[in-house]
Amino acid sequence: MSDIKVIDNLLDKDVFTNLQSFILGDNFAWHFNSFIDYRDEKKGKFQFTHNFYRDNYPHSAHYDVINPILDTLDFFAIVRIKANLLTRTPKIVVNGYHVDHIYQKNWNTSIFYVNTNDGYTEFEDGTIINSVANRLITFPSDMKHRGTSCTDEKTRVVINFNWV
Repeated sequence: MSDIKVIDNLLDKDVFTNLQSFILGDNFAWHFNSFIDYRDEKKGKFQFTHNFYRDNYPHSAHYDVINPILDTLDFFAIVRIKANLLTRTPKIVVNGYHVDHIYQKNWNTSIFYVNTNDGYTEFEDGTIINSVANRLITFPSDMKHRGTSCTDEKTRVVINFNWV
């Protein structure tokens, strides 16, 4: 776990509450993806996503909502920023190990947890990071990890940042 940095209560309470309310609210656009980890998945898995940034420019009219998080990252360049929403399942569904993006040396991945639930992020070494609202974890982008669904809330929502 030494390569994984965990910061709880990343944002000021009011700033976080506004961000969380907006992302979990009725006016935030989510897009259906018929896979979670790999396009050729055959298990019927799906998620909803929102691309904030990719291909070297913002892809969201709501890019500014994540500025408070970006202000906490010591980045040279952003590679991709994507929010993921997984729906509640009767039992925790554990997804496959992956890296978020084709990575190069010294790239980082950060995961920001938008809501608290019984889902988690697991790394190949067995380290588990629970989904706690307003928590940010950062780790080298070549560390394989996997997420889960949740059973105790309607959704599990995270924002993934890939950056140099």
